[in-house]
Amino acid sequence: MHCRPAAARTASEIESLARELGAAGRDVRAVPADISEEDSVAALFARIAHHYGQLDILVNNAGIGIYGPVVDFSSADFDRLMNVNVRGAFLCSRDALKLMLPRRCGYIINISSVVGFKGYVNQGAYSATKHAIMGLTKVLAVEAQKHNVRVSVILPGGVNTGLVGNARPDLKPEELLQPEDIAATVMFLLSLPERAAIDEIYIRRRNSQPW
Repeated sequence: MHCRPAAARTASEIESLARELGAAGRDVRAVPADISEEDSVAALFARIAHHYGQLDILVNNAGIGIYGPVVDFSSADFDRLMNVNVRGAFLCSRDALKLMLPRRCGYIINISSVVGFKGYVNQGAYSATKHAIMGLTKVLAVEAQKHNVRVSVILPGGVNTGLVGNARPDLKPEELLQPEDIAATVMFLLSLPERAAIDEIYIRRRNSQPW
């Protein structure tokens, strides 16, 4: 069974992605889901279990960005960030493990950010969610290790998506990482032999400050 379910909140976007990948010869099934809602996540993974009987890989890539100085930041926006970026990854990881652990096989890859270990002006709340992803990843890796399930995290610098334009309008699109760079990093992790494990990968823009 080689079909790959892809989930996102906006049905039109995920269906467009499925068509694009289908045209490239990939069998992808679009599944609308709101990962910040527990019932929606439960329905998603129940559908996976019903249709495929197993789950081999989970990539927690969903996220939103809301920016501004901490002193002016609203509690509602903070809660919204935490619900999507952190709670969503927690719920998906929890339900994924329920399918992976009995089979003693699986890989969870979380997408954090450079702000998961660096601080940037106007990104206090967003940064808090990415630090939380780091903590979640570290615990998941320890808890899942004895069940032969691997967990890694990727920390990209600026990626040319809708999020970065609001966060860093000073960056030129041509200087940014591209989504396919992150996809290639995911594929690299998945290509590792089972005896190897990588905890985290920081992938930065080539022209950004090293170390």
